[in-house]
Amino acid sequence: MSQLNPEQRNYDYLVEAARVGIHKPILAALYAVHRTPQLIDGNTGLGITPANQVIPLKLDTFAEQTQYAANTIRALTDNLIEQGWGGTDLWDTEQGRYSDKFLQYIAKGYIPKSTEKDIGRLEPSDYEALKKAYINDIQTDYDGADLPKNLSRLDQALVQFVERVGQYYKGLPHQRESMLETVRIWRKLDSHDAVIESLVQGTDLNADTIDETELDLLLTHFIKRVSPNYGGFPHQREALIRFVQLWRQMESRETTIQALDKADVSAEDLEVLDPAIMRFVKNASQYYVGKGSQRNSLTEALRLWRQLNSRQSVLSSLGVEPAQLQAASGSVDAMRELAKKIDQELVSFIKRVPNAYQDEEHQRDALIRAVQLWRGLPSREQAIASLTEDLKQIVVEPKKTVEPVQPITVVVPKRPSRWTPATVRSNLSLSIIPNGSFTWLEATHGGKRLPTSQATVDAIIRIARLAQQARDRLGRPMIVTSWYRPPAINRAVGGASRSRHIVGDAIDFVVSGLSGNQIYWTLDPWWPGGLGRYRSFPNLGHIDARPYRARWRN
Repeated sequence: MSQLNPEQRNYDYLVEAARVGIHKPILAALYAVHRTPQLIDGNTGLGITPANQVIPLKLDTFAEQTQYAANTIRALTDNLIEQGWGGTDLWDTEQGRYSDKFLQYIAKGYIPKSTEKDIGRLEPSDYEALKKAYINDIQTDYDGADLPKNLSRLDQALVQFVERVGQYYKGLPHQRESMLETVRIWRKLDSHDAVIESLVQGTDLNADTIDETELDLLLTHFIKRVSPNYGGFPHQREALIRFVQLWRQMESRETTIQALDKADVSAEDLEVLDPAIMRFVKNASQYYVGKGSQRNSLTEALRLWRQLNSRQSVLSSLGVEPAQLQAASGSVDAMRELAKKIDQELVSFIKRVPNAYQDEEHQRDALIRAVQLWRGLPSREQAIASLTEDLKQIVVEPKKTVEPVQPITVVVPKRPSRWTPATVRSNLSLSIIPNGSFTWLEATHGGKRLPTSQATVDAIIRIARLAQQARDRLGRPMIVTSWYRPPAINRAVGGASRSRHIVGDAIDFVVSGLSGNQIYWTLDPWWPGGLGRYRSFPNLGHIDARPYRARWRN
């Protein structure tokens, strides 16, 4: 079998580092300095060999080697903490990495205790080589990111963010996910079920029957205790970085650190409400009947949108001058005609909003104000709460009916029992998942970009399953423009050095009749991975199957 490319290996590193709360580049460094043992999937390992209850069969693939290497680094860290090591012994805060002292211990290897489960033996390595490989991978992650040279302020920024976040919790799924992940990493647990079990201990609540309201109280109570209990240990730091990243749905650990350093990240994230705001905009244009509250709502929205200083300025911008108002004031019919003209202009404005919207703060504020006045709510905060409830409903609403495709008679080859690079090559016309809409021809650029490893095939299947759900949500076919891109092709087209397209679980696409913003607003409340849109290509959408929510606009 073919060896994994660096991006595919990096995917496994990211998954396992996030699971156990360690610094991901150490896994890449272990692979670089060991390259043993030889594995049955054609790859080489991270220097993990059997110990205690861990048998060779559990360490035979690259994914298993990475999993057990992560477990072992966490076990080594825990043992040193038990011996009295502090946060500064394990972590160099200025450099933003593991300390040289800790790297020396890792280089010595690790033999797990007989009581430690799921921990392999880490073979010794050369310290200087390990340190160099570790720093090199850090630099690769930081490539292109405007990160500070000194990361000593990071801990303060993390704690301050966590301290501010309580008042902005709205019970949205991604916010709850961020808190669950924080508790999981902080308490060194392996699942959200284990998190809930740990949270209900000492209470009258049952982990099997706990509802979201009860869980939210436990989670927010934990978050409030983070600041006084933060000791600067690596797993605690990773828990808080993960918290900010998931709360603000950022692309990566590095972009999260960059935003924190620039104080460019607020605990209040109103952008998440945009899908609900755009739903309101659509309904407002459809259900406008000239009621006073509706006219007032859209007039005020237009004023704030265009940053005008008075209602008269709004009327002037609509082509209605004071002289016209004065002339019409003595005639009911004239005033009715003038009101009709104003209504037409207001509806025309609100219909243009989705295409004109640029995520600017004053535009969002204008629309939130429109919601407040339209719905007769006393305050902006209540308008935000109302939109939040709308957003929760969008997450669980039924899928749209997909537009039917005219059937044609074709002879469909029998599907293979398992997709592999070989079976893909000989069955390009078949759908990737049973009864699915996406074929291997679409994933491989018409057969010109064939996967050579099982990891790539599995990644394509992973995104195909999710993409099918996205297509059902959109209610229209998705036209794929780019899916799997081998490293050389990705470089040739100017793709990011660690693009998900290299892994195989990313798709760029267009949808007939929808803009990139409309695609984004439809999928955003629900899509579980990466979701992007592009200023330079306003009709293009991007989805990927990374294991956490990330949102961006390039």
